[in-house]
Amino acid sequence: MADDRLALLAHLLRRAGFGATRAELEAYDGMDYADVVETLLHPEQTPDVEEDVVCRYYSMATVMDDSPVLWQGRWLYRMINTKRPLQEKMTLFWHGIFATGWHKSEHTPSVPRQIDTFRQNCLSDMETILLDLSRDPAMLDWLDNTQNHKDTPNENYGREILELFSMGVGNYTEQDIKNAARAFTGWTATQPIPLYPNGCNPSSFVFREDDHDDSVKTFLGETGNFNGDDIVRIIVKQPAAARFICRHLYNFFVADEPQVPAWNNVPPQDPQCVEALEQAYFESGGNLRAMLRVLFNSEAFKAARFRKVKSPVELVVSAVKLAGSHSFPEPGLLNLAVATSAMGQALMNPPTVEGWHTGKEWIDGGTLNERVNFAVNELNDVNRPGVQRVVERLGAMGGTLSPEACVDGCLDLIGPLSVAEPTRQALIHAVAAGGDAALDTDDARQASAGRIARLLQLIVATREFQFA
Repeated sequence: MADDRLALLAHLLRRAGFGATRAELEAYDGMDYADVVETLLHPEQTPDVEEDVVCRYYSMATVMDDSPVLWQGRWLYRMINTKRPLQEKMTLFWHGIFATGWHKSEHTPSVPRQIDTFRQNCLSDMETILLDLSRDPAMLDWLDNTQNHKDTPNENYGREILELFSMGVGNYTEQDIKNAARAFTGWTATQPIPLYPNGCNPSSFVFREDDHDDSVKTFLGETGNFNGDDIVRIIVKQPAAARFICRHLYNFFVADEPQVPAWNNVPPQDPQCVEALEQAYFESGGNLRAMLRVLFNSEAFKAARFRKVKSPVELVVSAVKLAGSHSFPEPGLLNLAVATSAMGQALMNPPTVEGWHTGKEWIDGGTLNERVNFAVNELNDVNRPGVQRVVERLGAMGGTLSPEACVDGCLDLIGPLSVAEPTRQALIHAVAAGGDAALDTDDARQASAGRIARLLQLIVATREFQFA
């Protein structure tokens, strides 16, 4: 496998997943890049994670427990171990846009059920996704549509489906908001029975016809006796809706853009790429697979390596995969959820309906310390499977390696990762204090393992490791 092809596949799996081990990359050996993309786009062809194993080690997961940390940890376990990386990455994508938090209702089971819905339809089409979202009990509660009655409309969901979920500011009127809200009257959810002492008591969607405003409405230039289904149908036909979701895809998968509220005034940094995605949107009826196929095969995507700041979830999962830990639900799984929260991304509990600000806003003085310390601590044990795999691979390169060869070999094996030349020289200087690394026998490899582990710790502490 050519080095550049390997680097391109690594880039694809950082963006369409959460990074890959060298063994995972080599599993695609012999496949064309476009075929790898197609495999990722069809997760249903690959066995899913056996998530039930989590319940054997975390017995409270056998019921719909009321602890959000449990469900955050359970989702992170899927991200680490999935053979369907794009499915989990797209689930995270939709969670970031349709941000719904546990902290308002405190009915924890509703939020993981929403995540399951995203997982099931994440690669379908915009109409399906928005309709499922509009019927989701967690969202109905989060944006008060359970309080949206025909005689007293609540405009919260009608506003946010336009502003934050589908079109963006400046592409609709206040009257459109009011009429969207009227169309969604009667869309509500059952009141769940308290979790205790009986465990799982989910909420479900209910349409109350007697509470629905069935009068004529005008919405985005169309007039009729509209309900929520009609509102979604009209939204997904709009050029603004195509532009909005395509720019989200570019921001999430290609390169960090300004924050969403600026999009009405700041053009995309790559208009041609966004326009190509818009074309795929209309040609396919808003199909996500079609748009992502265009995106991942584009030259713009292939060239955009290390141009995105890793989100806390991406940072944690990539470091854990590198260390080779948590391939089963070992103790400390829930600490991963605590770590992402400390870095500013509490899964299933975003700060507001706007979700999380991304890009450089993930990092400040405090969160950078959390990020670096987490990655370094993941590699502080030479017996971690990932560390041992790197040592074995370096040993296969030759009997004794110079400091330069050790550094270049490690950068290659954990990425391939490119670092600035001053950074590379600093790494070489740190390794050179111990001379050449003997790796020609099992005893020699184990004697050198500590040095290799410390080198890996230095690498994950670099600026470059913060980028995907």
